[in-house]
Amino acid sequence: MNRPKLRRALMAGVLAATSMLGVVAMNTPAHAQMIVKDPTNYAQNVIQAARALEQINNQIQSLQNEAASLLNEARNLTSLPLNQLQELQGQFQRTQQLLGEAQRLAYDVQSIDRAFAQNYRGTNLSGSDRQLVADAQSRWQTSVAALEDALKVQAGVVGNLDGSRGTLERLVTASQSATGALQAAQAGNQLVALQSQQLADLTALMAAQGRAQALDMAERAAAKAQAREQLRRFLTPGTGYRPGNARMFRD
Repeated sequence: MNRPKLRRALMAGVLAATSMLGVVAMNTPAHAQMIVKDPTNYAQNVIQAARALEQINNQIQSLQNEAASLLNEARNLTSLPLNQLQELQGQFQRTQQLLGEAQRLAYDVQSIDRAFAQNYRGTNLSGSDRQLVADAQSRWQTSVAALEDALKVQAGVVGNLDGSRGTLERLVTASQSATGALQAAQAGNQLVALQSQQLADLTALMAAQGRAQALDMAERAAAKAQAREQLRRFLTPGTGYRPGNARMFRD
């Protein structure tokens, strides 16, 4: 028997039972009558209640999903409590200050051009012997000062290593324990800032060392030119060495 026929048979049976119950109720005294329920209406009410419960469950699940999404968004928007940018800026400023304290010949294109025009490239070889010696001594002092400046910058860069190591440890810890995308991104940005500060220290060190080496080589080149001029003067007849009386100082 197919389903439509079975359904019709069941409905017929239900109607027959209902009719019988109605007949019984009519023949039963008023004080002995029982409440009669409609099975069809009851089944429909049960189905409707089940559907309503299912809708409520779906709404509860939807609200739970929305709450979880909001919590995730809140985590992603939470800022990183650790900020090392001020410390990194302090290290950079200390290195920059050391570069700004360059002695005698600063890191300035115009100053370098004037100094080389006067003391190196355009060395005055026509002056007196005393002036030649004074110029050589000035160039030597500039070279020594450049070496001292390079050592100061080197010491400052080495001093920044401890601070950089501590900053790196704190940033890596903060990155690994980040609760959201924003915290992870901020930790990554500060790590990039740390690398930039270290590159700045390395650049400053290379600049200071290169300056010292360049001045030393320039001083040697000028000294060679001056030595040739002094040798020429010494060997020139009539202007070379002339003996004279020496005075001895005694107590």
